[in-house]
Amino acid sequence: MDAVYRLKGRSETKPLAVCLGRVADVYRYCQVRVPEELLKDLLPGPVTLVMERSEELNKDLNPFTPLVGIRIPDHAFMLDLAQMFGGPLALTSANLSSQASSLNVEEFQDLWPHLSLVIDGGPIGDGQSPECRLGSTVVDLSVSGKFGIIRPGCALESTTAILQQKYGLLPSHRSCP
Repeated sequence: MDAVYRLKGRSETKPLAVCLGRVADVYRYCQVRVPEELLKDLLPGPVTLVMERSEELNKDLNPFTPLVGIRIPDHAFMLDLAQMFGGPLALTSANLSSQASSLNVEEFQDLWPHLSLVIDGGPIGDGQSPECRLGSTVVDLSVSGKFGIIRPGCALESTTAILQQKYGLLPSHRSCP
């Protein structure tokens, strides 16, 4: 984990998300307080769901918080990789911290010499839309019946519509890190 933080120039107090291969895996690594259908409406997709972590997660991952961000990207290569691995994969964007997200492998060539392996799994998004560079919409679902937007990201409108209109969750007004 330390190597990821050093490479990205990322604050060690900023948590890493994990990538999973199936919605069913979320129950193994999180305390889920929302209906399974809500998870299936948002995942796979451009959304990171923040929930209370279970004891199954490695304690060295984000030891400063009881929460964890879960991603199931809607990207064939990442889904296949996560499903083959069978456990959580630490996940972060391929860029220096605070820079725009990379959408293809050429955009982070400056990091290649510091990496053990680079796999070109194809582009992310259409590459033309500026929303693609915003990263995932990060939603705190750790409090029953409520949601908090940690990062608006690329799917804010569709995500909040699902949470509020379909499931009746209320926006939380507490601040999130």
